[in-house]
Amino acid sequence: MDFPLLISTFLTVFLAELGDKTQLATVAISGTSNRPLAVFLGSSSALVLASLLGAFAGGSVATVIPSDLLQLLASVGFLVIGGRLLFPLVRDGEANSDGDQTSES
Repeated sequence: MDFPLLISTFLTVFLAELGDKTQLATVAISGTSNRPLAVFLGSSSALVLASLLGAFAGGSVATVIPSDLLQLLASVGFLVIGGRLLFPLVRDGEANSDGDQTSES
C-alpha cells in the first residue's frame, strides 16, 4: 500500500468536499430526517461509488488522452459549470434592478 498517496488523496478529497453541494445536501436531508445514520450511510456510499467510478475512469481516460489535454478539458468544464451557475445570479440581479426601477415609477 502506498500510504503517502493514500494520505494525500484522502486530504485532497476531504478538503475539496468540505462545504460543497454534497455536504450541503447531506445536511439538508439530515435536517429533515430523524435518522442521521441512514443519511450518513447513503451519502458516504454514494461518495464511495462516485470516487470508484472516477478512479477507474481516470485511469482509462489517461491512457487515451494526454494529461495536459485532460487538465485543459477539466478546467474548461469547471469554467463552463461556474459560468452557468453564476449566469442566473447575474440575470436575477438585472431583473431585480429592473423591477426596482419599475416599482418606483
